[in-house]
Amino acid sequence: MTSDYALAHGTHVTPEDGRCAMEWVSYLANEPHGDEPICVSPVVRAICIALNDSLEPAPRQRLRPYLARTIGTADDGLDTARAWMAMDWLIRVYTPTWLRRAHLDIPAGELASLPTVDDARTLGPALESLEAARRQARAARAQAFGGARAIGWASAVAAGLTGRETAWTCAGAAAWAAARVGVGELAGDRARAAARATAGDAAAIAARGARTATTRSAAREAAREALGPTLEVLSQSALALLDRMLPTVTLPVPADIARGTGLVPALA
Repeated sequence: MTSDYALAHGTHVTPEDGRCAMEWVSYLANEPHGDEPICVSPVVRAICIALNDSLEPAPRQRLRPYLARTIGTADDGLDTARAWMAMDWLIRVYTPTWLRRAHLDIPAGELASLPTVDDARTLGPALESLEAARRQARAARAQAFGGARAIGWASAVAAGLTGRETAWTCAGAAAWAAARVGVGELAGDRARAAARATAGDAAAIAARGARTATTRSAAREAAREALGPTLEVLSQSALALLDRMLPTVTLPVPADIARGTGLVPALA
């Protein structure tokens, strides 16, 4: 691919300032410059924007192979199913991954083994399990941080807060952005809150356990480094989720536009 085809963070007033994932899709679809191409499903657009803006510059480029496949997904009748796919992933993949990282294997296994969450009926029992996992993670976090010595409390808290913040970045926030488009009910909000809190507590435990620094800033950096492998796993899983939301056949892109962005080899 040509060097000019790069996904940039955020939105841009003009193409000369750069293009994010959805701005590139607008270009490919011959739509006006902007990050809300009318040819793209709102659910797909939500997850793409969240991933684009939360991934670091190099990993962000992993979105490129999916962009042409988003064209034509608007009004295809699949958005409800896509939103539930995102909710299911949040409950049965994202949250258990963080629980396992904190060695909370029993609640992780219970969530991962739930039946597929694909409608309001299946969300009810899943929410009960999710909130039970939330209580267990909260208790485990209190125990993990309760043993911190006073002299190391500040850096321990810094590591824990970093863990909670980091856990929601990228994959979790992206899945919720997609889910809320089609599952915007009270139960959906409860599930989002429970997943975020559970993952946050589990990540805080993992960051606390990995902490070797004695200052707040160093503890934050150590926490991010310790959680990096889990974030990478979830980022890849979130891209796989996006892949499942998209049609397997790429709709045609005008050849002159495709050549201008180096997309012809990718579409061949």
